[in-house]
Amino acid sequence: MMEAKVINEEKVQTMTNTEKVGTESLVSETIANLKGIPTRDQLVNQLMNETLVVTFRKLDGDQRVMTCTKSFDIIPEDMRPKTTKEPKEGNITVWDINANGWRSFRYDRVEKVEEVQ
Repeated sequence: MMEAKVINEEKVQTMTNTEKVGTESLVSETIANLKGIPTRDQLVNQLMNETLVVTFRKLDGDQRVMTCTKSFDIIPEDMRPKTTKEPKEGNITVWDINANGWRSFRYDRVEKVEEVQ
């Protein structure tokens, strides 16, 4: 079982490394199918409407579990973005509920997405 997971992660990393403009949605769909998570667009849309628990691997390899949202109903008014600047390609910027601050993670490093109970 562990071997299959390693192979899947290697496939995801290979696909991510070769990502080109115009193929982002295909890569997102493939990652979503391999990991059993929403596509990048689906995840962003869910975050716009609700709070989710997202588990991902940080760049240093540590696992991080973050309760987060992009919903303006939850983000304090004085902390809402003042610009529409897009995040770095491959990143998703969110409001961390527990840290009361903006954080980001790479979509290709997401391992699990759960609704807040």
